[in-house]
Amino acid sequence: QVQLVESGGGLVQPGGSLRLSCAAFGFNFSSYAMSWYRQAPGKERELVATISGAGGITHYIDPVKGRFTISRDNAKNTLYLQMNNMEPEDTAVYYCYTYRAVRYWGQGTQVTVSS
Repeated sequence: QVQLVESGGGLVQPGGSLRLSCAAFGFNFSSYAMSWYRQAPGKERELVATISGAGGITHYIDPVKGRFTISRDNAKNTLYLQMNNMEPEDTAVYYCYTYRAVRYWGQGTQVTVSS
């Protein structure tokens, strides 16, 4: 059974940093691309970043380029999102995601950027 469990969210001041983690269970983690999405209050869920199965290819949306880094440790079946120089606009629930014939989502972790 596929399961994705996020952790690492919290409250951070503008300009601060957080690292999110997503532990994956129930599938061959290294064989699948993984993504982080986020959903801000009153907005649609949006893709933030994607990483290939081996980790060599990454993609980011423009608002986070140069500030966020997606990475993975296939030995630990864990996905990461390092977020630096954070802005209030980064406030959202962040979700881990993968696709294996169907979409799988984690439960989400709240990130709040505020002074």
